[in-house]
Amino acid sequence: MDKNQATGLILFAAVILVYSLFFASEPVPVTEPQTTDRSTQVQTKTEDRDQDIGLEANAPADSLSSLADKQKYGYFSDLVRGEKRAIVLENDNIKVTLSNKGGEIQKVEIKGFETYDQQPLILYNSESGSLDYIIKTRQGDLSLNDLYFTVNESSEVQDEVKLSTITFTANTGSGSISRKYQLPQTGYQFTHKIEGQGLENLISDDVLTVTWKSELKRLEEDMGESRRKTYMNFFTLDETYDYLSTGDDEDAEQVGEPLKWVAFKQRFFTSGIIAQNQFNSGNLAQETPLDSSYVKNMSATLYLPINGEVNYFFGPNNYKILKNVTPEFDKNVDMGYIFVSWVNKYIIVNLFHWLENFFDNYGVIIILIVFVIKLFLLPLTYKSYIGMAKMRVIKPEIDELKEKYGEDQTKMQQEQMKLFSQLGVSPISGCLPMVLQMPFLLAMFFFFPNSIELRQESFLWAHDLSTYDSILNLPFTIPFYGDHVSLFTLLMTVSQIAYTHFNNQLTTAQGPMKNIGYIMPVVFMFVLNSFPAALSFYYFVSNMVTFGQQYLIKQFVDDAKIREKVEESKIKNANKKKSKFQTRIEQAMKAAESSKTE
Repeated sequence: MDKNQATGLILFAAVILVYSLFFASEPVPVTEPQTTDRSTQVQTKTEDRDQDIGLEANAPADSLSSLADKQKYGYFSDLVRGEKRAIVLENDNIKVTLSNKGGEIQKVEIKGFETYDQQPLILYNSESGSLDYIIKTRQGDLSLNDLYFTVNESSEVQDEVKLSTITFTANTGSGSISRKYQLPQTGYQFTHKIEGQGLENLISDDVLTVTWKSELKRLEEDMGESRRKTYMNFFTLDETYDYLSTGDDEDAEQVGEPLKWVAFKQRFFTSGIIAQNQFNSGNLAQETPLDSSYVKNMSATLYLPINGEVNYFFGPNNYKILKNVTPEFDKNVDMGYIFVSWVNKYIIVNLFHWLENFFDNYGVIIILIVFVIKLFLLPLTYKSYIGMAKMRVIKPEIDELKEKYGEDQTKMQQEQMKLFSQLGVSPISGCLPMVLQMPFLLAMFFFFPNSIELRQESFLWAHDLSTYDSILNLPFTIPFYGDHVSLFTLLMTVSQIAYTHFNNQLTTAQGPMKNIGYIMPVVFMFVLNSFPAALSFYYFVSNMVTFGQQYLIKQFVDDAKIREKVEESKIKNANKKKSKFQTRIEQAMKAAESSKTE
């Protein structure tokens, strides 16, 4: 552009400017473009203002939340936020699900078992229970379940046993809390160790409060039997075993002395917590819920040193397994009262497991147990039969005494004792061997209802030997009997009545003593109708084998020969003096008769 062109453009621009200022009219505004531009401008300004307001609002909210966490959790406030995730600790027998939130157990599944409705057997679930470790901080009680932990998974070998290890760690300031779980390759037991470091200025007490609550879910078909067999057991440091009430009753107990272990014992499974050293004390409680989905509700509050270690047990009530857990933990399997428990512990359990090595049909195993026990007790059975046979062959002499002395019972008993002494016969010789067999019969009353090996095992028409074998469900309930008919119980009753009839032919029993043998089987029919089919089946087979033994012995025992031996004893003991025991008995009988006449 040359100088003239530039000068012309400047003059042209000046003319236009002067004209627009002094001579031109006001321009008509173009509304739409102006409105659109203005709206966009206003909207943009509004969004910017809202964003500014939002930032200003969020800042105080975050500050308030942090302040609330600080007030509630103190130095631990930085550990209450995070992302929850599950960690699995698993071996051949159990699967334990843990969480980084709290470093606590969330679920325990027992492998190789199912519930009565074929569902996975979950023995503990945080959805129906809680396991909480609480420490006392300067701000108050703090549940470890509120904290998020970092997770480290590893494995190690101790005493030639490989252990899967999960360590949860929570660091705060100069202190830290770690929770370490170790599970061996097999078994139902794992360890849990809690360690605190540098917490002296953060906590006000070195004792942890362990709160364990659980709604025990229904695992078995028979709810009534399940509730009767579900209760809390515990063992003190001074080796005292005790339990809360059985049945449907509510119960609670404050244990002021140190505890070794506490167990939530169900019919076939147990959840237990065992202190490596001790729990300082505990509060225990249980109740029966209205909800039929749950057997019982249980809770235990225990007090443990902060650097403490516990063992957890989640598994079956197998006597041999529980025996190796910790002292007296096998009490979670009810083996009966002391006078019969030794039969189960030292004979039946070992015999049962030995037979399991050769047979997988538990009906066959029960039959073999009957034969083995009956063979072992055969000498007593034979002696009992001979005693009854002796009483049978001297029945004519006894009848003579009854006719001679009539209503004079004292004189009658004295003469009977003299007769027994002369003939070499003992009136209890037939009963004593039977009494010695009673511990075996009573031991089965405890063994079969508590034997987990029979759980969900079928035999003949019984779909589960651990519960009753109902062949008919009644539309009503018979008092003391139930609303069903158990076939094995009926067979047991019929066989017992038949055996009683056969046995009465061999004895001199008369009157009420003779008839009571027919009444007892009927009573037991009512009692055992709702008991496990295995128990009724055992008693049925036992009756049949005993009947067979008695029949065979009868074929080889000649009453004439027994009579000859009785006569030999009569001649031999003709001049025999009365024993001191017999003399005392006669004196006591005379004294009793004198007191009546006075």
